Formats: sequence, C-alpha cells, structure tokens
Amino acid sequence: MSKLVTQCPACKDKLLVTRLSCTSCDLQLEGQFEIPGLLSLDPGDLDFVLKFVRASGSLKEMASIEGQSYPTIRARLNDIIARLDDAPNPAEMRQHEILDAIASGSMTAAQGAARLKEVKR
Repeated sequence: MSKLVTQCPACKDKLLVTRLSCTSCDLQLEGQFEIPGLLSLDPGDLDFVLKFVRASGSLKEMASIEGQSYPTIRARLNDIIARLDDAPNPAEMRQHEILDAIASGSMTAAQGAARLKEVKR
C-alpha cells in the first residue's frame, strides 16, 4: 500500500482527504477529513520525529543516532515544533473560505450559515 500523500504533486499545496475506505468490509466514508499535523511534515522531518519517539524523547540519544551535536538536534526539533505550531487549523481555514464566499457573493448568507454549522461539528 502506498503512503498517504499530503501535498499536491503539481502545485505543492496541501491536499484534503475526502474519502476513507475500510479494507475489511468495504465501507466508504465521504466528507472532508483533517490530515493530522504530524503527517503534513516532510518525510525527513517525520522520520526525525519517529526516531525521536523511539529514542524515548532523548535529545542526547538522537544526537548519537544522527551523528550530530546536541545543539544541532535541539535546533532541528525546535524548527519542527515551530512548523507544527504554525500549521493552520483546517476547520478555521474552511470557515474563512465560507466567509470569503459569502463576501464575494458566490454563496448566500443562509447557505454560509448552514455550512459554518457543519464545520463546527
């Protein structure tokens, strides 16, 4: 099975998961599903995080595994944490899209209100 792709191969923008399927009973769910922040990391950073967890969160152990200095490992972890903190909330982004559609006139206020209620669930 292929790994989950979280970035558009053409424009590099984030992808939205719209269908989930069960491999046992073939149940399919359709909708808009949030991709967890950790999965939006690039493969190198995700590998770093997995190694860090396997090292029980020890920066000293990570420095040994990676063959780098403790400050280098600490800086890389800080960079990953900062990117995770800056990751936009998908529900917030959807709310802004709906409000923009209402403002541009491509959606009525009533339609927007209904969609905003769906996003908050």
